[in-house]
Amino acid sequence: MTTAADNELMTRIGPGTAAGALLRQYWQPAALVEELNEKRPVVPVRLLGEDLVLFRAEKGRYGLLERGCPHRGADLCFGRLESGGLRCPFHGWLFDATGQCLEQPGEPPGSRAYQHLKHRGYPCEERNGVIFAFLGEGSPPPFPAFDCFTAPARQTFAFKGFWDCNWLQALEVGIDPIHPSFLHRFLSDESTDGAYGRQFRSASAHSEMPLTQILREYPRPTIRIEDTDYGFRLVTTRDLSDSMSHYRITNLVFPEAIVIPMSAEMTITQWHVPIDDTRCYWYSIFTSYGAPVDREKMRNQRLANQTLPGYLPKQNRNSNWGYDPQDQATQTYTGLGLDVNTHDQWAVESPGPIFDRSREHLGKSDVGIIRYRKLLMAGLRDVQAGKAPPFALSEQTAARIERPAAVDTIGPRSEPAEYWRKIERARREGSTWGSVPG
Repeated sequence: MTTAADNELMTRIGPGTAAGALLRQYWQPAALVEELNEKRPVVPVRLLGEDLVLFRAEKGRYGLLERGCPHRGADLCFGRLESGGLRCPFHGWLFDATGQCLEQPGEPPGSRAYQHLKHRGYPCEERNGVIFAFLGEGSPPPFPAFDCFTAPARQTFAFKGFWDCNWLQALEVGIDPIHPSFLHRFLSDESTDGAYGRQFRSASAHSEMPLTQILREYPRPTIRIEDTDYGFRLVTTRDLSDSMSHYRITNLVFPEAIVIPMSAEMTITQWHVPIDDTRCYWYSIFTSYGAPVDREKMRNQRLANQTLPGYLPKQNRNSNWGYDPQDQATQTYTGLGLDVNTHDQWAVESPGPIFDRSREHLGKSDVGIIRYRKLLMAGLRDVQAGKAPPFALSEQTAARIERPAAVDTIGPRSEPAEYWRKIERARREGSTWGSVPG
């Protein structure tokens, strides 16, 4: 059982906290590239309880600085983009993308005080539409050679969404293979022809059987956990007959990402990123092994249920997440409409900003959640003891790390592991952007 003290330890992420120190050892999504596509690419960012300003300097370099100017605290979100950096309008102090002060134009002639002034800044890297930041001390780790990072841009689509709850609640729904049979249950099936970009609406690989039917009719799968060099793999099996099974392979990438199948040709890599203790964003990179991603269609689908700026869901606690008893009676198990993001949002927001896990009663099907919490608590203790964070990468291990396999398929019961690995290998080798080792 999770104690109230352990719950506090796992969920609080601000500066000086154990979980905050752990999460700062990894690259964190800070913004989408599209958020900086305006004429003036400067945006406020709140990340891990810190107020920051993100900007794109000359030559496309990104800077992420503490939001208050180190001189007199003025808001650098109003800064002037010029001379290779961000200039505070209060007294003209200029900072580059690393936070180094370049000019103090109001100081006496010949003053070199600026050379010794470095504002708090964090390294940033862009990967397929997402700007990642490293908020820890020392040099950032390398990026693993995951498909979402190495695929050509045309094969990916990045998006995000706001959830009004603690990050751990958001993450845990993604390592719970049982919930789709209930939370995402549709009471009838539709043609899978229009399933593009819509999770849980397509058919499994090499099958005409709608995934909605499989999840609805086979709600008691077996779940096996396999340790990996990035976290763990969840192998969920639903036996459909004496000879055939449905296999769904999903992943936990420590500390806060999941890799799951979207369809037979597309996967989702999703991070659950704390804004602060009680709010978070999910960031997703969709990766296609077939045709280039129809980004406009994917974006419009998601904006049908979100508002800009802020990527805020149109349905929320104030609207009872759009609950409709008629919908619950005739269309969906939840009564929350057809968007599965709204289903997940209700599941993670309705327990409150930070759920008290000392009150929960986990079942045997919660093996992924139990395994993850053990990893998280061990990682917190390691960081507190000054040890390396879990699954720390070097340049050598980052290049060799296994690409998380994310598969949804139907195959023979007699060879489960061999079969889904064969499906994964064939998808990679047949991808439109070349074979990927794995």
